Amino acid sequence: MDFKLTEDQRMIKEEAKKFAQKRLAPLAQEFDEKEEIPKEIYKELSELGYMGMMLPEKYGGSNLDFISYILVMEEFAKACAALEISLSVHNSLVCDAIFQFGTEKQKEKYLPKLAKGEWIGAYSLTEPSAGTDAGSLKTTALLNKDYYLINGTKSFVTNGGIADLFVFFALTNPEAKSKGISCLLVEKNVESLNIGAKEKKMGIRGSDTRELSFEDCKIPKENLLGEQNHGLRIALTLLDSGRIGVGAQSVGIAQAALDEALEYSKQRVQFGQPICNFQAIQFKLADMATQIDAARLLVYRAAHLKSKNIRCSVEASMAKVFASEVANMVVNEAVQIHGGYGYMKEYAVERYFRDARVTEIYEGTSEAQRIVISKGLLK
Repeated sequence: MDFKLTEDQRMIKEEAKKFAQKRLAPLAQEFDEKEEIPKEIYKELSELGYMGMMLPEKYGGSNLDFISYILVMEEFAKACAALEISLSVHNSLVCDAIFQFGTEKQKEKYLPKLAKGEWIGAYSLTEPSAGTDAGSLKTTALLNKDYYLINGTKSFVTNGGIADLFVFFALTNPEAKSKGISCLLVEKNVESLNIGAKEKKMGIRGSDTRELSFEDCKIPKENLLGEQNHGLRIALTLLDSGRIGVGAQSVGIAQAALDEALEYSKQRVQFGQPICNFQAIQFKLADMATQIDAARLLVYRAAHLKSKNIRCSVEASMAKVFASEVANMVVNEAVQIHGGYGYMKEYAVERYFRDARVTEIYEGTSEAQRIVISKGLLK
């Protein structure tokens, strides 16, 4: 069993680390406080090839393998989790959705714009009454000759206020329930689409999260992604990638918290010596490092399977649930090691603590991941 990265993967990881630490990390607190990420950051990302990481060059992409993509996500999450999740949604839930399931006409129309950063993508599945139970959607998209008529509300849409294109799920056959869900491509400038106010969140505050509402909104029937009434399969396929991405985000946040706690423990002096000399602190650091390493290996395993086009729903859920719970454990210990200072906003661990909490919730709660894993075992 070979755990080594290729030379190209090491270079990609190192370049992502350099950019993230030089450009993103110094601004992460500002993004958090202002609750937004400036558009020029996305422009820089596009110039470096990060807006279409896994897309072929013919569509303007960087043609990276999935493992390389996950390495980049981990490094970006260490620097700024809010930027990382925005970029993750754009790449794995929008660009990859169109590349996997779109017609050639749809690919040529949308992918170059997304890869160049001219457009930003968002993924719209969750509704006020349909979260973990994605099959209970109420938003409808009923076909009327040459267009779909959409009515309903979507919630918690990452990139909602900055997106130009939404990968959107609705009922095209309400009587069939989960078997009547379809996926559509919805452009921001369409009439009768209302984008709500920015949500006020505990963490990843720089990431733009909104509610969308539709009232007799007309979408051309050629904007159907994949086959009609096969949308749930598309959603679940994409969620594997998204969950591995959240696993990488969790590892990145946890690693950043450990790095901060380790450095602080060397500098903080109590009872005449650095607190890292105390066994209580040493054991905390040892447990944090061990758990992060285990989480990283689970994420890399799932990414490896995904890169080989091997079904990995169970492995993706294992990586996501374990890494997210590790992240929350690690940031909690990092705050504890900082003592009272860990509760203050001037220390990065306070932000890591808030950012980590959502990793156990979005892209499927920890409970939902355990359902996937147990079903896999029972098969």
